[in-house]
Amino acid sequence: MDLDRFKQELTDELHNDVLPFWERMADPEHGGFYGRMDGRGELHPEAPKGVVLNARILWTFSAACRVSGNGEYLAAAARARDYLLEHFIDRRYGGVYWLLDHRGAPMETRKQMYAQGFAIYGLSEYHRATGDGEALDAAVGLFRLVEQHARDARNGGYTEALDRAWQPLSDMRLSDRDANLSKTMNTHLHIIEPYVNLYRVWPNELLGRRIRELLAIFAEKIVGTDGHLGLFFDDGWQRHGDTVSYGHDIEASWLLHEAAFVSGDDELLASAESLVKRIAAAAVEGLQSDGGMAYEFDRAAGRTDLDRHWWVQAETVAGYFNLWQHFGDTEALQRAVGAWEYIKAHLIDRRRGEWFWSVRGDGSINTTDDKAGPWKCPYHNGRMCLEIIDRLR
Repeated sequence: MDLDRFKQELTDELHNDVLPFWERMADPEHGGFYGRMDGRGELHPEAPKGVVLNARILWTFSAACRVSGNGEYLAAAARARDYLLEHFIDRRYGGVYWLLDHRGAPMETRKQMYAQGFAIYGLSEYHRATGDGEALDAAVGLFRLVEQHARDARNGGYTEALDRAWQPLSDMRLSDRDANLSKTMNTHLHIIEPYVNLYRVWPNELLGRRIRELLAIFAEKIVGTDGHLGLFFDDGWQRHGDTVSYGHDIEASWLLHEAAFVSGDDELLASAESLVKRIAAAAVEGLQSDGGMAYEFDRAAGRTDLDRHWWVQAETVAGYFNLWQHFGDTEALQRAVGAWEYIKAHLIDRRRGEWFWSVRGDGSINTTDDKAGPWKCPYHNGRMCLEIIDRLR
């Protein structure tokens, strides 16, 4: 596939499929966006509204406006921005709630650092697109709260979750799939990501130092000698469990590269580049002959989960495209294009719009999991399109 065609196909997918689907998810009665559409396309208007979904919609439409120059996307971005500031912000203790009911009242008030990170990400991107000062102030305020309450000054990194008043929790898990441990790769990946985006518009010295610290944590604590990321850790960074997440591997390869670039530190960038290559090379283990990327590998059981999750495929495209763009790796470009061909053939819902959650290992479409929901958002596939469109301009 030539690059002009690649860019055009991603442009069409973004503007004709992904973004229109999410514009239709706006809730005209209670504000913001509906919390769920199931995998069969049935809308659940009384489903709870998750902050991660709202913040990712905010980021996606803000970035779409910035990259494309299409001001029509600002309506959805502003809708998400306003709803986040009006309903998800905790007026008493600060930070964002995890979950609201469909009318906008708090349901789950714990402070998950993953969620604080995505709120920073969305608000800082809205500021990038519009210059909105209130969004920037809110993002900076969330950064300061995370630093004040969640940073581990002794061991480095950030605790997984705290209660509404920023006090310790007995159950810190981000989801039922996760181990109940104080530090996770996933949260740290999605803290460095928003910190980098905030640093673009607010180059604060402390923020820059924290980005460099997080890069060191990934290099020294999270990335194993085999290039795969560890997933769960205790306070002292002792690793627990032995599962390989191929999607997080390839996603981290380009997000950490981006962090080193934005830091402005040439020495740090040089050291990060070898790490980037090592992580991306390790992720190749999950690539399948059809171009898709397997979900994960359980070393203890010796079993690979061959489901092709939507977000894993999107990150495979972005991660290997990044490897080609910066290092001239033509095989990586073939992998990126191969994953896109898999997405086109299997994951895009041509009838109802957007992408299915996954294709199962046996080749059947997964319509059990959501089309839209607390975790199924426009962020991975929208960002994949935006990244490559922007890089090929």
